[in-house]
Amino acid sequence: MMTKYEWRKQDKRLYLPKAVPTPIQVPAFNYYTITGHGDPNDLEFGERTGALYQAAYGIRMNPKAGVAPVGYYDYTVFPLEGLWTLDPDDVRADGSFDKADLRYKLMLRQPDFVTPTVAQENLVRVQEKKANPLLNEVKFETLTDGDCLQILHVGSYDDEPATFQQLAVYAAERQWKRRTLAHKEIYLSDPRRTVAAKRKTVLRWLMTPLKA
Repeated sequence: MMTKYEWRKQDKRLYLPKAVPTPIQVPAFNYYTITGHGDPNDLEFGERTGALYQAAYGIRMNPKAGVAPVGYYDYTVFPLEGLWTLDPDDVRADGSFDKADLRYKLMLRQPDFVTPTVAQENLVRVQEKKANPLLNEVKFETLTDGDCLQILHVGSYDDEPATFQQLAVYAAERQWKRRTLAHKEIYLSDPRRTVAAKRKTVLRWLMTPLKA
């Protein structure tokens, strides 16, 4: 019988990098996702995050509902991830921007036993148990980050540019190019319980195939 799957132990390489730029290859994983547009401090962002967790915890609690999928094993719910981007016209000449213009895709990775059928049936059950219109926007997708450059950021989200600059210097020295201007953030700390100065966030750039 499989012991409890804990991403902090089994996937340490993916989710717990050091505070220095680190190349990594991220394989394909299944996710529940939801997309949105606007300032992450707004109510809408919190509501979309809530719908995503509602779906994810539906899977996690399936055994208690007597509907455990084939191959189910105990696990810790994965951390929230966000893919962030802006339209080019929304970036000012000095690189600044309005948070209201941000576009994002939020995602929660799902265990391997979650198939498209299991994911859809779970959404139906969760909706029946506690109706939430945003659940209709939650999708089940297989996504691959592939070759990446990542780093651990400790501190306020508003201080991330300085940490991104470390990635920029590291990539420039090796003539590595970003595959997209969108970037990934993985939230290791709950902002409701962690002061800004101590929040831990994985910052990840998706790169073209890396060469030594």
